[in-house]
Amino acid sequence: MKVPLRRIGNSVGVLLPKAALEAWGLREGDALNLTDRGLHPPRRGGFVHRELDEHRRAISLAVVRLFTPREIRAQILGNLHRWKAQGVWGDAYKEWQDIARSEDDGRLFAAMLGRDENATQLRQSAPFVGLLPKEEVRRLNEEAAG
Repeated sequence: MKVPLRRIGNSVGVLLPKAALEAWGLREGDALNLTDRGLHPPRRGGFVHRELDEHRRAISLAVVRLFTPREIRAQILGNLHRWKAQGVWGDAYKEWQDIARSEDDGRLFAAMLGRDENATQLRQSAPFVGLLPKEEVRRLNEEAAG
C-alpha cells in the first residue's frame, strides 16, 4: 500500500489508515519504529500504551482496595517530600501534592482510577508506590504480562 507524504506544519508526515493501526494494535499516542528498512509497529513482548495504562490502573485499584484515602495521602506526601529533597521533581508531582493535600476523596480516586487523559498521565508518575506488598505487585505484573 502506498502512503503519501503530506505537509504537516514545517514538517512532512504520513497519515496511516485506521485499518493498519488496528491490525498493529496501535492508537494515537503509541509509537512506530523507524529504521532504514521502513516504518514498523513495535515488537511484541512489551506493553502498548493502553496495556500499560490499564496495568497502572490495576495497581491503583489494588491500592484503593487495601488502603484508606488517609493512608494513601500519607504515602503520597511522604514519597513526594523524599523525592523533592533528593532533587527529583516534576509537574505531575505538584499536581499529586495538591490532590493529596486537598482531602477530597473524589479527586484522589479520580486521579488514581480515572480513564481520562489527565488521570492516565498522572498514573505515569504515581507517588503512592511502596504501599502494596511486593507479592501483590509481582502478581499484578505477572498477570499483566499474560
